[in-house]
Amino acid sequence: MMSALFYLGDVTHEEKRAWILGIAAIASYAVYLVLVLGRAGERPLAEVPYVATLLWTVGASIVATIVLSIVAAIASKDGGKDQRDREIGRFGEYVGHSFVVLGAVAALVLAMAEAPYFWIANAVYLAFTLSAILGSVARIFAYRRGFQPW
Repeated sequence: MMSALFYLGDVTHEEKRAWILGIAAIASYAVYLVLVLGRAGERPLAEVPYVATLLWTVGASIVATIVLSIVAAIASKDGGKDQRDREIGRFGEYVGHSFVVLGAVAALVLAMAEAPYFWIANAVYLAFTLSAILGSVARIFAYRRGFQPW
């Protein structure tokens, strides 16, 4: 028996996009962590080359999200966004933006403490990833459990 939370049969295109964004964010960050931590060996993390890996994983995540969203739109049977979709999308963005703000504050504090660039960049990347995940989860739960605009 499949949980109603993970059933994707008759869902709107916007809900599919929320799933795509959340999964792409988790996958790309996991790949980034595996690659960077795998290179660390005995040296400190701040000395591990990370820039190219960060850029490639972010770029791959963006491309995958775009391509999968296009495929989902082609396969979608719904008529596009309605008012509920717009409100749920806005709600997810509001929830997700909290982590962008926290990441900006963390990066600011790290910069003022003169931390290595590695830690500043990773604080920002983690904040963007958590923002995408939390925003997607908020949208999915709003679709699955109901959404009551205030």
